[in-house]
Amino acid sequence: MRLLIVEDEDDLADVLSRLLRDAGFSCDIARDGEEGLSLALEPGYDLVILDLMLPRLQGERVLAELRTRGRDLPVLVLTARDAVTDRVRLLDAGADDYLTKPFEPAELVSRCRALLRRSAGHASSVQPIGDIEIDMARRVVLRAGTVVQVTPREFRVLEYLALHRGRVVSRNELLTHLYSDTDETASNVLDVYVASLRRKLGSDLIHTRRGHGYIVDA
Repeated sequence: MRLLIVEDEDDLADVLSRLLRDAGFSCDIARDGEEGLSLALEPGYDLVILDLMLPRLQGERVLAELRTRGRDLPVLVLTARDAVTDRVRLLDAGADDYLTKPFEPAELVSRCRALLRRSAGHASSVQPIGDIEIDMARRVVLRAGTVVQVTPREFRVLEYLALHRGRVVSRNELLTHLYSDTDETASNVLDVYVASLRRKLGSDLIHTRRGHGYIVDA
């Protein structure tokens, strides 16, 4: 999953990026509100982490513009304001969740995962597909109750396909949502990951629709 961090404090932005990358996400950073809005309006991001106190364009304005323009991706607001009236205003303006500073890193990661699951229509962190279970909280895959070792990149491919099961996902969509602008990818990287997942989890899990992409059946 690909996240956009809109945060002007360089140290905090870098800490957030490292934290979320270590948790299995791909991240890009916008350093001001105008850049954040421009990037968030582009396709490819699954969630925005939005600070409120930003140069050039305040976070609340960024949020309002996203919703006015019909961009419905989840937005998690970071704020130092903890008054009930502030939280109500943010939620009414279109925020999906918020965290007050300072916050625990584990809680931020957990809230991001919950928002991503809900935006894809899934409440549980465990996605069963036949005898396979994909535990998105623990980042593990089980087959018939036994843990199957997959690489972090393989897990990200499987997680995205599972969250969008029943729908053909194009190669371009997978690459866009799994890699940040700074990541380098080989042209055949998805073929390698899918082939490896089929060897480990069975050839009938991920289906190829030639000329269209991949699908995990519902």
